[in-house]
Amino acid sequence: MTTSLQLPGSTGKIEHYTLQGDPIRRPPGNAAFNRVAYSAAHVVADPLAAGNPWTECHIDWDTTIAYRRHLWSLGLGVAEAMDTAQRGMGLDWATSLELIRRSLDAARDIPGARIASGCGTDHLDPSQARSVDDVIHAYETQADAIEALNGRLILMASRALVRVARSPDDYVRVYDRILSQVKEPVILHWLGDMFDPQLKNYWGDEDLSKATDTVLAVIANHAGKVDGIKISLLDKTREIDLRRRLPAHVRMYTGDDFNYAELIAGDGEGDLPNHRYSDALLGIFDAIAPAASAALAALAAGDIQQFKKILAPTVPLSRHIFAAPTRFYKTGVVCMAWLNGHQNHFCMVGGQQSARSTLHMAELFRLADRAGVLESPELATRRMRQWLEIHGIPQD
Repeated sequence: MTTSLQLPGSTGKIEHYTLQGDPIRRPPGNAAFNRVAYSAAHVVADPLAAGNPWTECHIDWDTTIAYRRHLWSLGLGVAEAMDTAQRGMGLDWATSLELIRRSLDAARDIPGARIASGCGTDHLDPSQARSVDDVIHAYETQADAIEALNGRLILMASRALVRVARSPDDYVRVYDRILSQVKEPVILHWLGDMFDPQLKNYWGDEDLSKATDTVLAVIANHAGKVDGIKISLLDKTREIDLRRRLPAHVRMYTGDDFNYAELIAGDGEGDLPNHRYSDALLGIFDAIAPAASAALAALAAGDIQQFKKILAPTVPLSRHIFAAPTRFYKTGVVCMAWLNGHQNHFCMVGGQQSARSTLHMAELFRLADRAGVLESPELATRRMRQWLEIHGIPQD
């Protein structure tokens, strides 16, 4: 079968391209890691559902859960109902809770399957939030619902809290209240405004150094209730600074889809073991799951060079997928799942398959090939040729 196609270049000129990458070999299913690694997982839309695909959320449950089983089979955990699943960009709270329920049910059948679920305030329209108490109640509603399913929480950032908070003290009050009530240690999630513009100045300060002090105070007050913090600011220096100031046994989960390889490898510096490297909770792991698994297995085996060899080529792909406007990165993630045969269509909740340009998607294909993350080059080529034909680029 052919692995050549006509692709537009950066100027729009059509060029002949022949795939050159070798797919990364899937690691053994029992590979052990020395890092905790979650993949934030995407959802698969139901393209045959009746209704408006821009305003109504319809999920292909079987294929969505099958993809979680794929991630678990590679040794990766699943961070459920997060922004990668289009939370806040098409995935509503009612559907999120059903997704969490189905994923928890599936995880029970898989020994060692790791799962944590997004708990936020997205059922509360920020424009309807009147007070900090409204935000607290919204968090409590979702936390209670997830914990009733025996789920562990990822406390997501709240758009409503940004709207009503008047100072860092309001953030401290909200998190103190929720953390004092949770049943098991949670993962905090600091999502930067490049991912969600409505989260600008989270923790109550535009000065990120002061915001860091606030989140560290929250963690210090509840260290026994915090498993770790995921930081998604795309700033490795700030992540490392925060990592080195965490209490013992509180993990740094990198959410830096630009610099994850070096942050996971670590620098060996810091007073405590948890200061020396980052664990992972990454959206890009959805798109490069076999590579992530193989690299983490190599790292655990002490082969840092192989770890770097596998992950280094994926970084340009990730930086491209997460390029500004970063919030549209989900389009690239879902396209990768389609190209790799994990779903039979490239449709998304909210019609987000249209959020990136043809030139962007062509470069994604090139970078995915060079990174060795096209699991079946023939299938990927055939599907990309079909997509290009639809977008007005004839194939030979």
